[in-house]
Amino acid sequence: MAGKHLLQGLIKWSMRDRWADRFEQILEDHLLPTCDETGLEIDDIVSTIGEGLFMSTAWACAFEDFLTREFDDGENAIDDYLKRRGWKETAPVRAYMAALRNSTMSLYEVSDIVRDRSFRARDLVRGGDPVLINERSATRSLKPWDRIAARVVPVGSKMQICGGVLPFEHGTAEGFLEAWRGFGMLSKDEKRELARDAIGEDLDDGSIADLSPTEMLRASSSMFTTFWLIDLIDRIREPAIPDLRNADGDELILREVRYPVALGTTADDIRAVLEARPEFRPASTTSWIWVSQGKPAAASRDADEQLQESLTFETWQEDGALVLGNVELEDTALVLAVNSGKRSDIGRALLSEILGGRVGQPSVKTESVPQIMASRNSATPHQLDIPEDERCAIIHDHMDRHYRDVLDQPVPMLGGETPRCAVRTDSGRIKVVDWLKMMENRTAKSADSNSAMGNYSFGWLWRELGISELRR
Repeated sequence: MAGKHLLQGLIKWSMRDRWADRFEQILEDHLLPTCDETGLEIDDIVSTIGEGLFMSTAWACAFEDFLTREFDDGENAIDDYLKRRGWKETAPVRAYMAALRNSTMSLYEVSDIVRDRSFRARDLVRGGDPVLINERSATRSLKPWDRIAARVVPVGSKMQICGGVLPFEHGTAEGFLEAWRGFGMLSKDEKRELARDAIGEDLDDGSIADLSPTEMLRASSSMFTTFWLIDLIDRIREPAIPDLRNADGDELILREVRYPVALGTTADDIRAVLEARPEFRPASTTSWIWVSQGKPAAASRDADEQLQESLTFETWQEDGALVLGNVELEDTALVLAVNSGKRSDIGRALLSEILGGRVGQPSVKTESVPQIMASRNSATPHQLDIPEDERCAIIHDHMDRHYRDVLDQPVPMLGGETPRCAVRTDSGRIKVVDWLKMMENRTAKSADSNSAMGNYSFGWLWRELGISELRR
C-alpha cells in the first residue's frame, strides 16, 4: 500500500490556490451525505471516529478521488503537478502518480494472503479473476474473504493498492452492491449527470447507454466513503454486543446453581454419588466436569439459524465429549456452573435426583454477557498447562470433526439443504461458496492469527465438497 509520504509534495501543491477550493468541494461530496444521514457536522464526524482514522481513510479516499478528476477547464491536479514539479520526484513516484491519475475505486474480496508479501483481490463490482497485489503492511491485518474498498493500480510489472482503503463489514458491502445494481434503473437524465461527473462532458443517449462500469464507478466513488462512514458511526454510537451462543444454539449466560450440603452429609458422600455417574468426570478431589453422553444432538432449525449469525463458544474433551458444565464441592455447598439456562435446568434436575436429601434446595445466580464483560473486562482466562502444539492439535481435531458433521446437516443459509446436497446444482454451489467464505472470515476475525482457531485451514472443506476451484 503506497504510503502517504510518497504524495507529500503533491499534497502541498494541491492545498494551494485554485486546487485547494476544488479539493474542498470533493471532500464535501464524500462527507455531506453522511452528515445528512447521521445529523453530524463534518467536525463532529472527525471527532467521532478520531482524527487519525479520519485522515487515513475518509480524507485519503476523497483526496485520491480529487486526483483523478478533470475539472471544467480540463485540468487535473496530477498533470499540473508533474508538469511543474515532477522533476523533483523520483521515477517510481512519478510512475505511481501516473497510475493513480487514471485509477478507479471499487469493492474487492481478499484471498490468498501471504503475510508481508501479497494477497489476491477479486473485484466484486466489475468481476473478473482475482488480481495478485504486491503488498506488505495490509497483509498483517487482512483476513481471508475480507471486503475492502480500494484503488488497484499497475506500477511497473506489479499491482499495488493505493493509500485510501476502507474495510467493509460483510453486510455493508452487500448493501453497497445492492445499491450499485440499482444504478441500472436510473433515468437517462440521471445517467447523463453521472457521466458528466465521470468524464467531464455531456453525452448523447447512445453514449449514455454505453457508459461502462468503470466510468460509473469513477463518478460515484464518494458512495464508498458514505456507506463506510455511516456504518462505522452507527457502530460507534451503539456498540453491538456480540450474539454469543453455545453449540445447542442457546444464548450464552453464566448460571451458577448452589446447593447447600445437608447436615450430616460428608464430602465423601457427595463424591461417591458423582463418581458413580459417567457424565461427571473427576477433575480433582473436589471438582468434576459434566459432559454429554454420546454424540450431541443436532441443533434445531431455529437454533441452527441463530448459530449462523452468532459467535459460538464451547469446550470439548479430548475424546470429543461436549462439556456441559462444571461442579465444585466447597466446604458447605455444591456448585454447578453452566453457560445457558437450558443446561442449568437439566443439570439442576439431574443433581437433585441423584443427590436427594444429601443437599438442600438450591439458589440460582445468573450473569448476562454485558454483566460478564463489565465485571471481568481485565480478567485473563485460565488455560490448561499443556504444550501449545498439542493444544492446537486438539482444537483442530475438534473443528475437523465438527465441520465434517456439518457437511451432512441442513443449513438455513443453503435453503435448508446440506452442503453435500447443495453443491450438486450451479445455484447451490454459489450459496455454498458464500457460506464457506462467511464461516472462514468470521473464524479468522474472532481469533488471533497465531491462535489455534486463527490458523485453522478450511481448505479441506472445499476439497471435500469438490469446489476447490471456486476458492478464489
